[in-house]
Amino acid sequence: MVIREEHLIEPEKRCTITLNMPPPRLVVEVVSPYRHQKDENYKRDYIEKRQQYEQRGIPEYWIVDPQAQLVTVLLLINGRYQATEFTGNQRIVSLIFPELELTAKQVLEAR
Repeated sequence: MVIREEHLIEPEKRCTITLNMPPPRLVVEVVSPYRHQKDENYKRDYIEKRQQYEQRGIPEYWIVDPQAQLVTVLLLINGRYQATEFTGNQRIVSLIFPELELTAKQVLEAR
């Protein structure tokens, strides 16, 4: 998660961001293992969190799916997420970090 400066108030007392705080600038989530698209993990990571983060107004949200070898970057445009998928050696495009030079493969192989 990439937080805003205002989230740093009393960081030793709080490690979470509450609903009354501005949304973080970027959230990156790694998908939990799943068997199929009707699996609870899949629905939570691909549908429920996407809806929650969209409603919260988080400008950029990445879904990192090691199982599908896919990085999905969702950008909040006019209140709705627009998704772009990246695989292999495709360079990930980020509005928050326009100079970022990471490929999907590098993200998926990070340890």
